[in-house]
Amino acid sequence: MNKKDTCEIFCYDEEKVNRIQGNIKKIDIVSIAKILKAIADENRAKITYALCQDEELCVCDIANIIGITVANASHHLRTLHKQGVVKYRKEGKLAFYSLDDEHIRQIMMIALEHKKEVKVNV
Repeated sequence: MNKKDTCEIFCYDEEKVNRIQGNIKKIDIVSIAKILKAIADENRAKITYALCQDEELCVCDIANIIGITVANASHHLRTLHKQGVVKYRKEGKLAFYSLDDEHIRQIMMIALEHKKEVKVNV
């Protein structure tokens, strides 16, 4: 970090800080962080994106699409399901996954759109 991207003196707007701290305490920010963290894994992001492209996919389809084993795909899908990103249904011996709701698709599409607009400083 260099001096240009930090404050050079310590001061803060107490009213703003108190208001926003109060707002943060009123929402379930931990659950939001868990959802975003679940999608943040590269394979889980690929799975989420793949499910944005089709209504539902079976575990075998997902494994082949992103180039991982069925067992690995199942592991990632369980994580996504636990965090409410995907839902599934069984049809005989097959498990079909889909996005939990339209909000997940929107999160992914907004993130992709943002990436196109912003030059990331790496």
